[in-house]
Amino acid sequence: MSYSAGRVSQAYASVGTHSQVEAASPHRLIQLLMDGALDRLALARGQIQRGEISLKANSISRTMSIIDGLRLSLDHSVDSSLSENLEGLYDYMNRRLLLANVKNDTEALDEVSGLLRELKEAWDAIPDPSRESTAYSAGEAVV
Repeated sequence: MSYSAGRVSQAYASVGTHSQVEAASPHRLIQLLMDGALDRLALARGQIQRGEISLKANSISRTMSIIDGLRLSLDHSVDSSLSENLEGLYDYMNRRLLLANVKNDTEALDEVSGLLRELKEAWDAIPDPSRESTAYSAGEAVV
């Protein structure tokens, strides 16, 4: 029996991603969504450059779905002003991605990538409450 290297690596990546999601805190899930969106944007950029139009459309569509997931995860009861601003930003990103898809516009992809990277950097700077409580509990056990 033989295996395609590409299929094996895809299956491995799928299992790795699946196990990461199962064990992830809500904080980590947002990080994974942002990572996934950035990966898809990079794929779409390359697909536009190579003229792979149907693959590009799929990558952009998946990115838009991820951004919709981020938008839907906003908790408006915590800080309504911040969540409304983020909702507007996510809406803007999806409009830019729609334009990028129609016009094969890599500049629009780059703009959305830059915005997502900035959000991800800010999100990454927030301590993950589940890791803090685990570290704190472990510290109590040692003391």
